Amino acid sequence: MDTFVARHVVVSGRVQGVSFRYLLEQEAVAAGVAGWVRNTPDGTVEAVLEGAPPAVDDVLAWMRHGPRDAVVGSVDVREVAPQGLAGFVIR
Repeated sequence: MDTFVARHVVVSGRVQGVSFRYLLEQEAVAAGVAGWVRNTPDGTVEAVLEGAPPAVDDVLAWMRHGPRDAVVGSVDVREVAPQGLAGFVIR
């Protein structure tokens, strides 16, 4: 069994108002990744992903392009300590 990993992610560009959070939640749940996502006041989308390394990598790959109407400028990924999160929520 894989050891769980966790990543803190900040996505910039045109990522608010394009269903990024809703579709990210669907991607994460389908991949079995726990965590959360939220819009920030500076126009970025912030998320924490936690799960098996291949599943987290799959969700990160989706975040690099996002939904059809998004224009992803950059994706800043930081390794963080897993917290034992369960489920995925939009904050």
